[in-house]
Amino acid sequence: MKTILFLISAVVFLAQYSLAFSPFVRRSLSRSNHATSDASRPSTPPFALFMGRAAAVRAATKAKTDMKKAKTNAVYGKKIIMAIKQGGSADPNANRALAEVIKQAKANSVPVDNINRAIKRATESNVGDFSESTFEAYGLGGASFVINVLSDNANRATADVKSTVNKRSGKIAEQGSVLFMYDRKGKIVVPDAVLDEEVLLDAAIEAGVDDFLLEEGDEEGSSVVLVEPSDCAVMFDAIKGMGHEQAKMSLAWISKAPVECSEEDFEKNMEIIEALEELDDVDSVEHNMSN
Repeated sequence: MKTILFLISAVVFLAQYSLAFSPFVRRSLSRSNHATSDASRPSTPPFALFMGRAAAVRAATKAKTDMKKAKTNAVYGKKIIMAIKQGGSADPNANRALAEVIKQAKANSVPVDNINRAIKRATESNVGDFSESTFEAYGLGGASFVINVLSDNANRATADVKSTVNKRSGKIAEQGSVLFMYDRKGKIVVPDAVLDEEVLLDAAIEAGVDDFLLEEGDEEGSSVVLVEPSDCAVMFDAIKGMGHEQAKMSLAWISKAPVECSEEDFEKNMEIIEALEELDDVDSVEHNMSN
């Protein structure tokens, strides 16, 4: 009797095992599990969203970098034309101002083809006369701006600058009411290195530069060197002689008394600056904000 019961139990067990693992049941279970998994799975994987945002950030950064390069190329193109028209010669050996502008253009990575095209354009009769001008303005929270303009149409430039500042809660200042708070300096930016002050001091002494100020750059791992405008070119050569080929030089207005604005005021002031820098006639904008 026990043997018969054992055999019956074995047959039932084998039948259940065979049914559970038959191809049909496996396919059914697979479809059931797949449906359950699909129902609980997000329609768009989180990593895909992350990758999408990262790509958008990279694209925006590249667009901003490209726009900045195009702006720099255009500004030095106009400076070259102005130097030739004012100096009366397209030969840098006979036109010291032109030679200096070309040196600055190369230092700021302006392609040689762009430089040559600007020199050629300067000799064409239909090219206007460019002139430099400076606007002074107040922002929010004690901020002030020095707006450098290079234009062949002074009326257009004036109207655009005033409109851009006024529309964003800024105010155009009277001439001289802001500039007295700034010093004109030669500015050398080293984007890819933190300079050693002792090594820089030795290079400065050898170049005949009596005074300089070394600061951290806006970007991490970069440096800024400020000197008197007359020392800018020789200090630039000294820094390049130290092996910093990516260095760039320019003249800039540097605040004597930086101010720290609230985050809200800072954001609004940066909106003014960015809108100004988008204007074709605006060369650059300097400010006194420390944050």
